[in-house]
Amino acid sequence: MLIRDSKSLPIVPSGEITSRDAYLERRAFLRALGGAGAAGAALALGVAGCRQEATAGVPEDTITDRDDATRYNNFYEFGLGKEDPSRYAHQMRTSPWSVQIEGEVARPATVAIEDLLSHHQPEERVYRLRCVEAWSMVIPWLGIPLGDVLARFEPTSRAKFVEFETLYAPEQMPGTRRAVLDWPYREGLRIDEAMHPLTLLAVGMYGDPLPNQNGAPLRLVVPWKYGFKSIKSIVRIRLREDQPETAWNQAQPREYGFYANVNPEVDHPRWSQRRERRIGEFRRRETLPFNGYAEQVASLYTGMDLAKHF
Repeated sequence: MLIRDSKSLPIVPSGEITSRDAYLERRAFLRALGGAGAAGAALALGVAGCRQEATAGVPEDTITDRDDATRYNNFYEFGLGKEDPSRYAHQMRTSPWSVQIEGEVARPATVAIEDLLSHHQPEERVYRLRCVEAWSMVIPWLGIPLGDVLARFEPTSRAKFVEFETLYAPEQMPGTRRAVLDWPYREGLRIDEAMHPLTLLAVGMYGDPLPNQNGAPLRLVVPWKYGFKSIKSIVRIRLREDQPETAWNQAQPREYGFYANVNPEVDHPRWSQRRERRIGEFRRRETLPFNGYAEQVASLYTGMDLAKHF
């Protein structure tokens, strides 16, 4: 398998980029995408020629079992249990789907997901995912660098932050009928974090379009931050001059900071962050600064007190 060499991204062996079962049969992959509604059809337009991006890290990182990654996750819009999303997310309608791009951009627009994807060539990437709850996975994603998407809408010089918003549809999302958070779910990044080449808008995983429970049809993946920053089922992206309020930071500011960079030196108030439970493994492992991506992203935070700005 051809892997594009990049000085800015760590390289992993080609056998770890995708599983044999997921990509052995390209025609089957395309049929699956084509049958997944509008988002799948749009993704199929470019997937045959998608670029291979090696970004996972060290060789001992093996891909998490697909069933684990699609059955064990947090998506509180469908319930508080880890398996609630896989039980109830089928109620969410993902076609048609559009994303509103607004705020500090020269070309604001509401864009159908087919049009959003058709301008970009999808990339295959394997990233670690570290949850703030001290469990982790390694997932093969298919997506588009967020920075490439934002550039199309021409951010102004006043754009210092990017705010994201999840679909809010109580009739489809039973978890939103409870005041667990101030719905709709909101997240945010600094503009330099959003434009960083590791930051991905994901539309697929394990060789298929995103399952509803994993954030279909469009989610954020920021691999050096705790998983709650990687907002799911995005319907709005707003560029701002001021730092946005985010759902978990607003609900529990002592526990969930705006930055949420993976940092084993800063404990959660209720548990240590020094070690993590990799789903599928028996023993716990050491947590790496920035989830193992320090070489690529630590320079973004030069001079910052990462214990204060957690």
